[in-house]
Amino acid sequence: MDLEGGTRRYSAKRESWRTVLTLAYQSLGVVYGDLSISPLYVFRSTFAEDIKHTESNDEVFGVLSLVFWTITLIPLVKYVFVVLKADDNGEGGTFALYSLLCRHARVSSLPNCQVADEELSEYKKDSRGAAPERSFALRLKSTFERHRVLQRVLLVLALIGTCMVIGDGILTPAISVFSAVSGLELSMSKETHAYVEVPASCIILIGLFALQHYGTHRVGFLFAPVIIVWLFCISTIGIYNIFHWNPHVYKALSPYYAFQLLRKTQKGGWMALGGILLCITGAEAMFADLGHFSQLSIKIAFTSVVYPSLILAYMGQAAYLSKHHDIEQDYHFGFYVSVPEKLRWPVLVIAILAAVVGSQAIITGTFSIIKQCSALSCFPRVKVIHTSSKIHGQIYIPEVNWLLMILCLAVTVCFRDTKRLGNASGLAVITVMLVTTCLMSLVIVLCWHQNVLLALGFVFVFGTIEALFFSASLIKFLQGAWVPIALALVFLTFMYVWHYGTLKKYEYDVQNKVSINWLLGLGPSIGIVRVRGVGLIHTELVSGIPVIFSHFVTNLPAFHEVLVFLCIKHVPVPHVRPDERFLVGRVGPKEFRLYRCIVRYGYRDVHKDDVEFENDLLCSIAEFIRTEKTGLSSSNDEPGKDDRMAVVGTCSTHSLLMSEDNVENVENVENAGPSELKEIKSPNVIKQQKKRVRFLVPESPKINTDAKKELEEVMEAREGGVAYIIGQTHLRAKPGSSMVKKIAINIVYEFLRRNSRSPSFVTGVPHASSLEVGMMYQV
Repeated sequence: MDLEGGTRRYSAKRESWRTVLTLAYQSLGVVYGDLSISPLYVFRSTFAEDIKHTESNDEVFGVLSLVFWTITLIPLVKYVFVVLKADDNGEGGTFALYSLLCRHARVSSLPNCQVADEELSEYKKDSRGAAPERSFALRLKSTFERHRVLQRVLLVLALIGTCMVIGDGILTPAISVFSAVSGLELSMSKETHAYVEVPASCIILIGLFALQHYGTHRVGFLFAPVIIVWLFCISTIGIYNIFHWNPHVYKALSPYYAFQLLRKTQKGGWMALGGILLCITGAEAMFADLGHFSQLSIKIAFTSVVYPSLILAYMGQAAYLSKHHDIEQDYHFGFYVSVPEKLRWPVLVIAILAAVVGSQAIITGTFSIIKQCSALSCFPRVKVIHTSSKIHGQIYIPEVNWLLMILCLAVTVCFRDTKRLGNASGLAVITVMLVTTCLMSLVIVLCWHQNVLLALGFVFVFGTIEALFFSASLIKFLQGAWVPIALALVFLTFMYVWHYGTLKKYEYDVQNKVSINWLLGLGPSIGIVRVRGVGLIHTELVSGIPVIFSHFVTNLPAFHEVLVFLCIKHVPVPHVRPDERFLVGRVGPKEFRLYRCIVRYGYRDVHKDDVEFENDLLCSIAEFIRTEKTGLSSSNDEPGKDDRMAVVGTCSTHSLLMSEDNVENVENVENAGPSELKEIKSPNVIKQQKKRVRFLVPESPKINTDAKKELEEVMEAREGGVAYIIGQTHLRAKPGSSMVKKIAINIVYEFLRRNSRSPSFVTGVPHASSLEVGMMYQV
């Protein structure tokens, strides 16, 4: 699947109103499902035990006022008007903000960064220009770049936000489905309901996670009508309740009632904020799922459909409750009591369907953020399946999907209670929002170069509101709030250990790499021979010769006539343009036929399969040889490097590639007589349909005989086959290391390494063409 043009398609997508409206329609089913079903449990969780409903209605009106201003200030003002503008070239989420900061302040935790990476067109796209000299932004930037501790704090902050998103992906489906199913309590006895509620919820949850492999675009079209019907349903019922029970309920939207509630109930009102917080669960999905849609489509869907429908629904519930004080306490504040009795069964069915849809938003966001973390070496490698050939951000991760399902079922079975599920979900949600607020304040200063007072004002307004909600949730630690904290600690430990082990492995490679002089004097000493074919040596190094190669040559004194040191790395941008994908250079003298190729991907880019990748790789080397001779290469020199690197695009970006043919159609070309066409065959196993890439060496006086000869040698070597030399390294803590380091490296990292996927480059390699070289690293 070739999705390299994702960024260009995203730009075209923004310009088409038809596409924007289609995406806005889909976003209702994917992004806003969670936010839309919050009326199911907000009033019930708020009035669970902290405050009571009195005849004066001060509590009901106060809660309505708090709900209204919470929805207005957080999702509408903070996310729609501010945070969505901080997209990373169309991508959103906690790690998109972190990536944005890494590029502007050089605080990236990626080990093999190069100066040439900063020349990428996407690297500082949409930048607001350079910060003025002697500005606070410049001083803050230099402070972050000088102090490694601050860089680690920034990374840990981003990881905490990520872990809480994963925790929310476990808790939100549980509370959404459980709350919807709880409507059965009005139509059966308590004893029967206790036996039906949990099994029904579990069955629905299993079905939800089983649907994920169909992809976001199919799920979105399937789920969007459900949410539209649900929003129409709750808004219509809300309007009915307002006019039938209390037409003056609109007065409660005044902030006066919120202050009255807090003044009257004091500690009880403060603790009730944990229930009110649930009205914005799912708001973070607006930003996290930005890569699946577009900024404009998400804004249109929220402001025109979701926001007014939610406000009407909450006003209708408050209007009903203001005239009913004698309902049985257990059922008093549930959503279904405000639904007219004749409509309860149809609404119950729609609510269950909407709850399933609501869970989709956070599951989709979890897939997105884990993909970003994995690309930036902060999460073990997992299998990522791209479910759409049109929208580049729509993915499915099988391992994560089933892990979420198991944990979600465990939480549902263990808690069996909306109150404790709400406490747990609320803490996860508000923690993610606090992290977003902190990172967003840094983006305002470092990336947007705005006045520091604006950033402080942003933190003061939204940080204060979120800190109040956070404290109200944290106080309920023993009543369920411990779950997201425990989950976050486990995921944070795994993610940080994986990142730490990856850095240590790279540091070992850098410290033990061999010099070019070792290679130059290698042949006569141990009788090195060159064999026919192309050898690809996978390494994380961007300069020097990896120790894995010296280990290989020492034990097997032979290597291929064309040897490529291949480094596949991710850079902190969502996408790398095809014409900037490859950096190609030489290692040693030209007659050695040794090359270095650095392949750069963004954290949202799709890796091609082995056939396309090989073709692009050989194309880039051939183009490098051709342009090097004519002086057309754009050189990105870096001081201290042992070779010069030139930016070379994929096959589609230069004129060297003529065409690709299946094996069955090649005979006609081969019999066409002498020409300048040379063919490079793919490495597919016999009986599979093969492709051949044909190069044209132009008849030009600018290309001399040596260049043509080198091109012919590369193509002939390609016909001899491609061998992949892959290093299998095992980390061990050095003797004398601390017990913590030994546990982290020898146990946790090794466990993660054994149970994670191989790099995408390795996964598609035919076994007959691969050679693994094992080494033990002591770090």
